[in-house]
Amino acid sequence: MDLYVGQSRRHWCLHQDLLCYHTPYFQGSNGSNDKQKPGKIELLDEDPQAFELLVKWLYQGRLDDVSDMPMDKKWDYADACQKLYILCDRINMPQLKDIAIDQFRKGCNEAGLVPGPEEIKPIYATTPPHSPIRKLVSRIAARQIMDPDTNSDAGSYRLCFESSADFAIDVVDAIRQGSGPRLFDDPTEGPGCCYHEHGRGQLCKVG
Repeated sequence: MDLYVGQSRRHWCLHQDLLCYHTPYFQGSNGSNDKQKPGKIELLDEDPQAFELLVKWLYQGRLDDVSDMPMDKKWDYADACQKLYILCDRINMPQLKDIAIDQFRKGCNEAGLVPGPEEIKPIYATTPPHSPIRKLVSRIAARQIMDPDTNSDAGSYRLCFESSADFAIDVVDAIRQGSGPRLFDDPTEGPGCCYHEHGRGQLCKVG
């Protein structure tokens, strides 16, 4: 079977029986898209590097472990595994999804880096509600927002908030779950100057 991946249309020629063994997506000569030619699949929205990892797993039964990679390669590999997860979500390969998300988590941890809004936005654009990778990246974002030692705040994720209400809900839920039973002070009690138009330290003319 001929497969063309990404905007560069990188070409692979793979055994159709092997593909069909692992996922029903490729059953039939043109996969799930009846408009494509028999024996040919185009995955032009997918990442060629991610597909290369899929091919490695198909023929070798394993992915490389990010722990064995030099520090300057860990984040790039983690990012590729995140894109592999999205690919596997589309073509229904749950086992490889689990492997990919484990390598993504480990790579983020070992590289000391986390996905930003540019990486999170396509995750929410291409995965269904309650997807495990949504749960993961929303918790990462929530932790970044709440961490006093980072420069991130809610505004850092404006791109994601504007494009996905689900992301906003997931982040708020993650913050609520992560903050435990602590409740904010009641904003309807106490002095009201923090809600007035005058600046801090200026004389309040109300009351």
